Amino acid sequence: MILGITGGIGCGKSTAAKMFESRGFQRLDLDAMVRDDVLARAEVKARLAERFGAEVLAADGSVDRAQVARRVFAEEAELRWLEDLTHPPLFELLRARFAEQPDDRWAVEVPLLFEKKLENWFDFTVCVACAHAQQLARLEQRGLPHALAEQRISKQLPLARKIELADFVLWNEGSLSFLQDQVDQLLHTLPMVC
Repeated sequence: MILGITGGIGCGKSTAAKMFESRGFQRLDLDAMVRDDVLARAEVKARLAERFGAEVLAADGSVDRAQVARRVFAEEAELRWLEDLTHPPLFELLRARFAEQPDDRWAVEVPLLFEKKLENWFDFTVCVACAHAQQLARLEQRGLPHALAEQRISKQLPLARKIELADFVLWNEGSLSFLQDQVDQLLHTLPMVC
């Protein structure tokens, strides 16, 4: 079984995915795979430096993700260019992971699941959601200024639409135990719908 876990930025996708992991699922975070693998590739770094200038590379040669984010979140065409650069190798990695362990249960964090029309990759989609004010508060707690938080949220499909499209919704505005109870209830439901 492969679950695609999505939701708005700051809604708690990673928290929910870790809860599935604690219940025996293999967890994959597509953002982490981009950061740790795709952006570490020499050809990707070269293309980024060619497009945005050498300042997007840190002194140690790694990608300065904050510099790249400033450029791509301010300009829609640049964001599309970055996705066109990073998504094909990411999807190749994802296919390889699934092929290595085809019988495992997977919980995959996919921020742009619906935006990139990836629903068919998963047996079920799960949207982790919360109120907009809660979302902003969490992003600001992470150190993202209010204006940048709003900018990042605006680049994603509206949360209400993600809720409509998802097979299941986890509402993440209470305690961790409230979210865990929802995950456990979902896990009891899934065998019935498989």
